[in-house]
Amino acid sequence: MRKILIVGAGQAGLQLALGLQANGYDVTVMTNRTADEVRDGRVMSTQCMFATSLDLERQLGLNFWEEAAPRVEGIGVSVAGPESQRVIDWVGRLDGYAQSVDQRIKMSGWLETFAQRGGKVVVHGVAVSDLDYFARTHDLVLVAAGKGELVSMFGRDESRSPYSTPQRALAVAYVHGLGPRPEHEFKAVRCNLVPGVGELFVIPALTNSGACDILFWEGIPGGPLDAFGDVKDPAEHLRLTLELMKTFTPWEYERTLGGVELTDGGATLAGRYAPVVRNPIGELPSGGLVLGVADVVVANDPITGQGSNNAARCAGVYLDAILAHGDKPFDRDFMQSAFDRYWAAAAPVTKWTNAMLAPPPEHVLNLIGAAGQLPPVAHRFANGFDDPADFENWFYEPDKAAAYLASLG
Repeated sequence: MRKILIVGAGQAGLQLALGLQANGYDVTVMTNRTADEVRDGRVMSTQCMFATSLDLERQLGLNFWEEAAPRVEGIGVSVAGPESQRVIDWVGRLDGYAQSVDQRIKMSGWLETFAQRGGKVVVHGVAVSDLDYFARTHDLVLVAAGKGELVSMFGRDESRSPYSTPQRALAVAYVHGLGPRPEHEFKAVRCNLVPGVGELFVIPALTNSGACDILFWEGIPGGPLDAFGDVKDPAEHLRLTLELMKTFTPWEYERTLGGVELTDGGATLAGRYAPVVRNPIGELPSGGLVLGVADVVVANDPITGQGSNNAARCAGVYLDAILAHGDKPFDRDFMQSAFDRYWAAAAPVTKWTNAMLAPPPEHVLNLIGAAGQLPPVAHRFANGFDDPADFENWFYEPDKAAAYLASLG
């Protein structure tokens, strides 16, 4: 039985661990927190998983919260004008529903399931020096912990990393009590674009206390939304979130007037990081090799909602690669090949995300505006969240955008 160590217990690490476990591998997961500490801690992210990613969980029988989580059936886009009025507003229907499950629920539940099924869980921080030992005692070591010392093992890929500084200041609040959008009967992620300022995303989700909504500001650094860095009190974080909604997205603020409250004491998060693609193979002082997973090697800004989806894709690709490799050694060629297969899926995501971080060119503004008049454009944009590779066909180049609009008459 092949022995595999996975460092990190997030979407990718645990999905991969449970998949390998189901196929008879001897898997150990190392994490710095127990399942209870994760469940009772602070929110770790926003997340909205689209149909293809949800299918990867279903295939492994890991869709434990599918019946409880709200079904997100559309993507809506609003654009604010100079007087904070909506100048564009539309919603595109998803072909397959999406869902958002608070990662505190999912990761604690998956970690407990892994242990109950006989997997070894080691709760301990891991340093590079520790991996030297584990690389000798395991057939394969995968690093799926996207923060801390271990990430420094994976060098930056300059050719794939156009940004060296954070492009957005991030602020998240999980709330109860948000009113529905009157424009449509089904639940949708709302993307509110405030040119020159940033974006507000509103995501229906499931948390420990039931159905909720995630209010997620992405602010251009140094601008008016970059205001959460010194805020430590959750109540103040919510107050500031609502104040900014009133100023920049009053149509979303109206949904809060019935009274919103944080879902729990750990329901806020703020921070920033620079998007980066790293080299996939880490070399240990002893010469041993480890393979980077998901946002260890491809960390995109969350503006396109792809973090958990990329993690699921990576886990799926690596699982298939490991199973197909049989009992051959997990050498450098295997690691590079596995990453290259993942990059084939992650590259379109990275291109789209980096494009959305920049000021939109005229043809993109035309597409977003046209979606309000042409339902096929709204539908295609919405479903690009599940298949970002499709944007290559109509979104980036003015000629392709014009030809697509012309094809619709």
